Amino acid sequence: MAGRRRWSTEQILDAAAELLLAGDAETFSVRKLAAALGTDSSSLYRHFRNKTELLRAVADRILLSAMDGYRPAGDWKQRLTAVALRLRDAFGQQPQLAAVWGRHGSGGTGSRLMMEEVLQSLRASGLPDHEIPARYHRFVVLVASLITAEGAFGGVGAQEHEQGMEQFRVAVLGADPERFPALAHFAREIRPLGADRVAAFEEILAAHLAHLEAALP
Repeated sequence: MAGRRRWSTEQILDAAAELLLAGDAETFSVRKLAAALGTDSSSLYRHFRNKTELLRAVADRILLSAMDGYRPAGDWKQRLTAVALRLRDAFGQQPQLAAVWGRHGSGGTGSRLMMEEVLQSLRASGLPDHEIPARYHRFVVLVASLITAEGAFGGVGAQEHEQGMEQFRVAVLGADPERFPALAHFAREIRPLGADRVAAFEEILAAHLAHLEAALP
């Protein structure tokens, strides 16, 4: 009976998002999704032509949720910062999906809303139109990279995290001071990569925008 059920596009995307939370884009497959829904792969291909198209649709829902209720406010830097933080927060709820966006991108409504606001904000900065596409690309690459990195940290389980921390402590606190003098000197102040990711995100973003501001005519 379950195999005869007709699933809507939204229900398929819900199930795909849940499956991705338990794994990643590499292990995800349409066959696994069909099994989770109790149907066959051919029924899903009526909605999506292939795995990549399905993954892009999942990522676009995150972008759509990030832009939901957004209203431009402040100057161009404040607008770009707001968009970046909204994207980070949205993918923070489903960290495994950040890698999906970083790798597969998206071409839906959520993506277009994000692109429109970033382009409008860059125009408001006073940049000449011919420079905006390249600046847009750099901004999105930076934000996607930072979010994907955060997603990788956020997707680590408790046991894996503890094992990583133990390896970090051994590597840093156990460093030979003769061979690694600087590492030994700063060992007690050095923190794991994921420790300051929120502050690092905002600091790197602010530095990028400051660099862009300095390049304005």
